[in-house]
Amino acid sequence: MITMIQKLVVFRGPVPALMLAGLMSLLLGCAGAPPQRNPVPVELVDEAVVPGIDRARYPGDSPPPWSEEWLEEATEEELARRFGSIMHVEHHYLAISGGGANGAYGAGILVGWTEAGDRPEFTVVTGISTGALTAPFAFLGPDYDDELQEVYTTFETADLVESRGFLALFRRDATVGSAPLRAMIAEFVDDEMIARIAAEHAKGRLLVIGTTNLDTMRPIVWNITLIAASNVPDRGELIRDILLASASIPAGLPPVMFEVEVNGQRYDEMHVDGGTTSQVFFYPAGLDWGKLLTLFDVPGRPDLYVIRNARIAPRYKTTDRRATAIAMRALTSLLRTQGIADLYRIYTTAQRDGLEYHGAAIPDDFTLEATEMFDVVYMRELFNLGYERARVGYPWTEHPPGM
Repeated sequence: MITMIQKLVVFRGPVPALMLAGLMSLLLGCAGAPPQRNPVPVELVDEAVVPGIDRARYPGDSPPPWSEEWLEEATEEELARRFGSIMHVEHHYLAISGGGANGAYGAGILVGWTEAGDRPEFTVVTGISTGALTAPFAFLGPDYDDELQEVYTTFETADLVESRGFLALFRRDATVGSAPLRAMIAEFVDDEMIARIAAEHAKGRLLVIGTTNLDTMRPIVWNITLIAASNVPDRGELIRDILLASASIPAGLPPVMFEVEVNGQRYDEMHVDGGTTSQVFFYPAGLDWGKLLTLFDVPGRPDLYVIRNARIAPRYKTTDRRATAIAMRALTSLLRTQGIADLYRIYTTAQRDGLEYHGAAIPDDFTLEATEMFDVVYMRELFNLGYERARVGYPWTEHPPGM
């Protein structure tokens, strides 16, 4: 096989189209194909559950199916037992967006916020894509600032992904492998961290992570605190898989397969980067958060902090007249406008339900460009920028851009 390719490489004359077609067929046949799937039948997708963990997740574009009934029927005894620590006290919420290496900016904000001395304990933390990797550290507070800084200022591309070669583009489920990234997640999100997250579940605090179910094209919200507090033996592996899935760019990194159950039968779901369906989220617009605040007797207006790990303003760049360059530029534009739309959705629901909106984004005058997927020099600069701005009191905006 290799000898044949070498001969073609040194061939000096024109290669007939038929020969090239035959070669590609041979190459693709030699490449390993992904395993066969056992997907959930379309008529059963709404019934699929995580084995052994009731209410572990729900579609993020609609309220949890059990929420309305629970809001109407929850007793004072149940509320006091389950949510006593977050009742009759002020609430602070944090939503962290996607953005790849740009997540270093949000990490810097959090560490600088600690230095400023007024960083609150967040009642709820949500994360998606790179925000999913930040969220557990943000949720557990300043004790994990050193680890958060390490994640975003010491790892580079070669530390987080592995090459699969050119043929992966045609026959594999992604162009690079994510085993190093998963190993990094496992190093930091260890059993001790998961135990600490579980302890916060007992207080009523909430850590949720967003992924995308690629089969249904819907966002999925995973209740990490509930999973951490469950008795399922592999809960740690499940949480690490969720974090990996949320950060797995489709076609770039492999999807993560989750085993689900319907009527005693096991199936699989394919999940990828949560940014495929949303760049940042807090709760679905159909959920009446104001009713929840009344139920918990929350004083005043809760603060909702939204970190958008991206620049907001469009940036001029001459686009080469090539299909790949055009496609990538269009995708960049799409992600930018999707992120702005997400901010508007969060803002309008916050206004409706009595929350104070506070937004952060990478300043438009930050002009350094990354030279690779995880450029450690770029990430350190972004981290330091976020840190310095937060250390002296971050200039949060009170409205989405353009409003």
